[in-house]
This record gives sequence, structure tokens and C-alpha cells, in this order.
Amino acid sequence: MQTPGDPRARNHSFQAAWWICNPHLQTIVPAFRRIHAPVRQRATVHTPDGDFLDLDWGTGRYKEIVILLHGLTGSSRSSYILGLQNALMQAGFRTVALNFRGCSGRPNNRANAYHSGETGDLDHVYRCIRASEPDTPIAAVGFSLGGNVLLKWLGEKAEALDLFAAAAVSVPFELHKCADRMDKGFSRLYRNSLLNELNRYMSAKYCHLETIGLHDEARKIAAMGDLSVLRSFWDYDDRVIAPLYGFRDVHDYYAQCSSRRFLKAIRVPTLVLQSLDDPFLTPDVVPDRGELADPIELEISPRGGHVGFVSGSIPGKPRYWLEHKIPGFLLEGLRQLSAHRMTS
Repeated sequence: MQTPGDPRARNHSFQAAWWICNPHLQTIVPAFRRIHAPVRQRATVHTPDGDFLDLDWGTGRYKEIVILLHGLTGSSRSSYILGLQNALMQAGFRTVALNFRGCSGRPNNRANAYHSGETGDLDHVYRCIRASEPDTPIAAVGFSLGGNVLLKWLGEKAEALDLFAAAAVSVPFELHKCADRMDKGFSRLYRNSLLNELNRYMSAKYCHLETIGLHDEARKIAAMGDLSVLRSFWDYDDRVIAPLYGFRDVHDYYAQCSSRRFLKAIRVPTLVLQSLDDPFLTPDVVPDRGELADPIELEISPRGGHVGFVSGSIPGKPRYWLEHKIPGFLLEGLRQLSAHRMTS
């Protein structure tokens, strides 16, 4: 296993705040920040299987759109989504925060939920936006699970996508290793909290499906049995995700949906930001340069936690580095797109 002294982390621009350099503080503190929510408009997109997705749109000075993807048990209300959406809107971008199924504040209408490799809903939203605005430059940003979804989608679709840039943060590149990591040490507290949230999510979905008369869908959830007894992501993904989505078992799910094997096929300029002290993964899941397609820029920091990356030299005055780094990368991508169009 690599360590925070990994030579791959020599070229990075993030400097963790000296007063919050612990990986768990880097992970936890941003989740409790108080954020002024941007003014947003909700839109609902209907899916081909009779379900729906809620999107929260933010306006900007420019026509360009950035799609935002949250992590496991997150939503468009997650602090990292709100913070980046504010920053992107201030930079002039229009933004759309996609809520994965059942994450918008109301249960969805199918037993299907979302998972680390479910790219169909993202592709559907992208196609809907592209159909209504065929010439608008579009980018996408994903966090954690959403980052894995994004990178897998970029690799699956390759040249078929028309995006000017993408960014992914704290990506669980190899799902089986990350599931193992969550069973060790302090990370078990994160695991337990996430599993409790997922149990509430599935319970609310079951009650909703029964209430609206979709008993066949509700029975798919009932067939899973008592989910409260599950104590690991291996158990949860084997009992819930694998049968819902037609995987043979959890091993098949992890093998098919880990984004690491899709990286060579990516054709969109993509920034990937990882920290080696991330308590949700082990450093050896982070790919080496030789595994990446040419358009991918991988920046590895020794510190930063999971979707943290808090900097700042003054105690009590954190600076959320992602909200500067990602808009800067996207603006540069937009500049390069404009330059290319002018010379072509």
C-alpha cells in the first residue's frame, strides 16, 4: 500500500490548513458548514422506465452548463454541492444539480435506487439537456460515488459525448477495496452512518410504493429482508444493489462498476482530485499515470480527507479549495474551447 509520502503526490497545489490537517477533520468539518443556498429552480425529468429525477438549476451570466453529481446518501442539498454551485454561479456558469433517484426529498416510484455504476440516469439527463440546447457547452462534476459514476460514463460513451470538461473528486476507483477500507478503524463510523441512511432510504421507498399502489415494486424491496442487520457494504450491495440491477452478486457488481477500468477510454478533458489520506479508500486504488487517457489530469494530495480539501492559514477561517480549483479548471476549459472554435 502507498503512503502519504507517495511520490505521486509531489505535484499538487492543495495545502491542508495546519489547524485541520487530520483526515477525519478534513472530512467532517465541511459537512457542518453553514452555506447560503443559491437561488435555484427545480425541474423534474421523467425517465423511460416511468420514474423521475429532480434537478435543481442555478442561473449564471453565461449560457454554459455544469452538471453536478452528489455522493452516496447525498443530494443537491449537500454542503459540497451547494458550495460549488455557489462558486460556479459566481463564476458565471449555469448549474444543474442532479438528485439521484429518491434523493431529492421525495421517494422515487421504482424499487431501483442508484449505485456507483448507474450511468443511465446521468446519460438521460445529459441527452435531455443536449436535445433542448444542442449548441450549449456542457461540463460535469462528480463527488465520491458521483465521481465514479461520472468517470465510468465518460469512459463508456467516449467520443459520443460533447462536453468541454469534467472533474471528479475523491473517487472510489476500486469498489471492493473501498468496501474493505470502510470495515476498518475509524472508517467504520462512516460506514455505520451511511448504512443507517441507506436503510431509512429503502424503508421510506417501500412505504411510498405501497401507498401509491405499486405493490410489485414494493415486493422487490420486501424480498430483501431486514436490511438493518447488514453490517458492511459487501452485505448491502450483495443484498440490495446486485439483485435490483441484475448483477450475479456483489463481486460482479464491483467488477463491472469500478471506474478504474474505464479511464483509458475517456476523451473529455478531465480533472481528478484525490487525497492519499482519504478515510473512505486506500491509496493503492488511485491509478498511476500509465492507466490514464491523455485528457485526464490527475492531482494527488497527501492530505485532504474525503471531499474535504480545507485550506487556510487562519484558525476558524477555512478556505474550501475545491470551490476555487474546479471553477478555475472549467473556465480554462472554456477558454480552450473558444480558442479551438476560433481557429477551426
